[in-house]
Amino acid sequence: MEALYRSIGFVNTRVMFLQAQKGGYAIPAYNFNNMEQLQAIVTACLETQSPLILQVSKGAREYADRTLLRYMGQGAIEMMKRVASEKGWGNIPIVLHLDHGDSLALCVSCIESGFSSVMIDGSHLSYEDNVRLTAEVVVFAHRYDVTVEGELGVLAGVEDDVSAEHHTYTRPEEVQDFVDRTGVDSLAISIGTSHGAFKFKTGQIPEIRLDILREIEERIPGFPIVLHGSSSIPRDAVDLVNRYGGRMQDSIGIPESQLRKAAASAVCKINIDSDGRLVMTAKIREIFA
Repeated sequence: MEALYRSIGFVNTRVMFLQAQKGGYAIPAYNFNNMEQLQAIVTACLETQSPLILQVSKGAREYADRTLLRYMGQGAIEMMKRVASEKGWGNIPIVLHLDHGDSLALCVSCIESGFSSVMIDGSHLSYEDNVRLTAEVVVFAHRYDVTVEGELGVLAGVEDDVSAEHHTYTRPEEVQDFVDRTGVDSLAISIGTSHGAFKFKTGQIPEIRLDILREIEERIPGFPIVLHGSSSIPRDAVDLVNRYGGRMQDSIGIPESQLRKAAASAVCKINIDSDGRLVMTAKIREIFA
């Protein structure tokens, strides 16, 4: 199985995150479920010579078919190599990652089909059940040099099958125990980011809890941290949606200035959950109109 994804060309996140920490930057993680999204993501990251995490959610895997997605991922690697050669650019490292896996069986299936990284999200479970499930996934994944992302805390908002009405902030006093007992390679935390395009309401000051992030860093220094629901929500895309019949006046994202502060710390991966879909929706509305 290890030979499967190594032959495709995907890497895991271990070295990628180590380099991000040394460089003081975070890796963009983009969800995709069709060819057009994949083309745009790979081309943009090639042009900027940015390492890339391609993410597939449980819902996307069901929608696009697991076999088709596997070969789309393989095609992205081959496209990257060809375009880089034609343009005289360097190749970029690409991770294929399961986003918000909710069971051991799903993680196993993804690993067996060539994923180089998986997330097991047990944040909806009790703390002890989350530890147990995450540790089970880690034991299986590490046999094949596949990295594992766990989660502590719950993000508000909706993304595919993942939804919650309110934040449950990560408790810094739990992170060391969780990391030690599960063996995870990275940890997604909840500090006020949200899934979806409506992260804050009109009148609210968009601000994430960087104080919680700092305390977590003190408790697990140097450990790779992940932020989900971190789209900045570009205002020009929102305006374009509304110009052509949309109603997204309250769509407010995470300020880029705060994301830069987070990326300069232990945050190695920032999930872009809404920007791409929002821009795509805006352009579709414009063209159809």
